[in-house]
Amino acid sequence: MNRQQFWQLVEAARDQAPDPDDAEDVARLATAQLATRPAEEIVAAQQVLWDLLADSYTNPLWAAAYLINGGCSDDGFDYFRGWLIAQGREAFERAVADPDALADLPVVRTSAADGHDLECEETLSIVWDAHIRATGRQLPDDAFTIRYPELDTGWNFSFDEHAEMTRRLPRLAALHLE
Repeated sequence: MNRQQFWQLVEAARDQAPDPDDAEDVARLATAQLATRPAEEIVAAQQVLWDLLADSYTNPLWAAAYLINGGCSDDGFDYFRGWLIAQGREAFERAVADPDALADLPVVRTSAADGHDLECEETLSIVWDAHIRATGRQLPDDAFTIRYPELDTGWNFSFDEHAEMTRRLPRLAALHLE
């Protein structure tokens, strides 16, 4: 499975979901669909998933997650990026390129109003769960490699600094900072 096929899987799950903004439902449906594929394809999907997680491992996106969720630990950032993947390719790529663009998503605006965190740990286990469902076995140990990039030192400041967050992510700050 390549990146395009992975995104097709996510989009198909979003199309099937009664509420495509429900990331947990999207992850569940993507898992079920992936489990119908050949085992080699399922294994290959794990590298694609980790590559997407690495591509989205940036300070600006972490700062956006911090604003949106009212804080963001290491695990919380993983779960936020899982939620972002479940939003589909267009939302993901736009947010990675310009995290402040997340302010345009209706689900982000709704979360600002109701205080609901945007996270989806289940997305991180789509491939793992699909492989077990399809084969009865865990993924092979060598199914993927992790290549997290270095974080941008230009963003090495406290995300609690409202003035700096407002300067760097003005639209999200307007939604989430008091």
